[in-house]
Amino acid sequence: MREFQKTSHAIAAQLRDVFEATPLQRNAHLSEAYEAEIYLKREDLTPVRSYKIRGAFNAMTKAIGAHSELPSFVCASAGNHAQGVAFMCKYLGVKGRIFMPVTTPDQKIMKTRVFGGELIEIELIGDFFDETLQAAQEYCAEQSAVFLPPFDAQDVIEGQSTVAAEITAQLDVLPNLIILPVGGGGLSAGVTSYYQNETSYCFVEPAGGACLAAAFQAGKPAKLPRVDTFVDGAAVAQIGQATFDILKDYQDQQHLSISEDRLCTTLIEMLNIEGVVLEPAGALAIDALKDMKRQIKGKTVVCITSGGNFDFERLPEVKERAQRYSGLKKYFILRMPQRPGALRDFLGFLGPHDDITRFEYLKKSARNYGTVLIGIETDDETNFARLNLQAEAIGFQMRDITDDEVLASFLV
Repeated sequence: MREFQKTSHAIAAQLRDVFEATPLQRNAHLSEAYEAEIYLKREDLTPVRSYKIRGAFNAMTKAIGAHSELPSFVCASAGNHAQGVAFMCKYLGVKGRIFMPVTTPDQKIMKTRVFGGELIEIELIGDFFDETLQAAQEYCAEQSAVFLPPFDAQDVIEGQSTVAAEITAQLDVLPNLIILPVGGGGLSAGVTSYYQNETSYCFVEPAGGACLAAAFQAGKPAKLPRVDTFVDGAAVAQIGQATFDILKDYQDQQHLSISEDRLCTTLIEMLNIEGVVLEPAGALAIDALKDMKRQIKGKTVVCITSGGNFDFERLPEVKERAQRYSGLKKYFILRMPQRPGALRDFLGFLGPHDDITRFEYLKKSARNYGTVLIGIETDDETNFARLNLQAEAIGFQMRDITDDEVLASFLV
């Protein structure tokens, strides 16, 4: 066994004092849909509902062993790393200060407080992770505390590699493919360091935070000019140097950037069909299967569900984005004649499964036409084509603004 694998198994054995190995479950629904053996490595079932506890455990225990007195720890995190560090602070009896972006979901902030208790302090600063990271590092330098990187450190990478060590112990065969969600790269660097070229990989990023793709293109870590924070567990502007030093050797492996709206359809599917609660980053690996149906047929595939810290206050937004992506919900600017009965005529075109979810009418008496902002939800996307044809036939005009980011941001 290679030295790195030995290290990974040794750390995994130490972790058993903290929590049991997360399940590796064959998913019948996905296996049937993709005609393959699909396994889910359920990192959403750790005590902190993400794999981040692994890296925190390894980095913190090593730091404690290297100091004559108990050190205090500092980290910066959008949520999952923070929860892992908080949990380990309480478990190890050490103090920690956790910096989080102000955009972090309330659910993750609350859970971080619960895990750390009186041993941690939380500071919310910065709209994006990189601003939070800078503040944490400056504080750490002032206080001579131990900084715990969320991904860009060898100790963290080693800790995350225990996911692969557990897969090896749980699966009778070597998987043909491992699908890895990528944020800062700690998990994917750990798993690839463990298996190296023994298997194939697919790296999956949110389209609004594809920092690995940017690094592949530049040949080095490159900062994205803008990051969409919807997939908050993987919304990183720049991949780590230590993680990229490992992942650059796998540039020939498949790489996907996933639409945030399409990802919402997978979140809803897993919740409704399987009863599995995943956060957006935790669903990336499963969503990637949609682009791989032919190539994975008959193969053994492991999808790592990296986290399940989902704030249910976000569920209406997730449903909305899923419906819009699937073509089942649209928003229109409806221009209609200002005459008695015009609105009744339009409503008569709606079918039994067409539902109005938004309606704002602005009547201006000096004009021959009035304007309506209308949102319609249906059960078949072809219903919109029928509705549009019927409306146009009597002089109504329907402008679809569903995908117009500028108009939709102001009006919807």
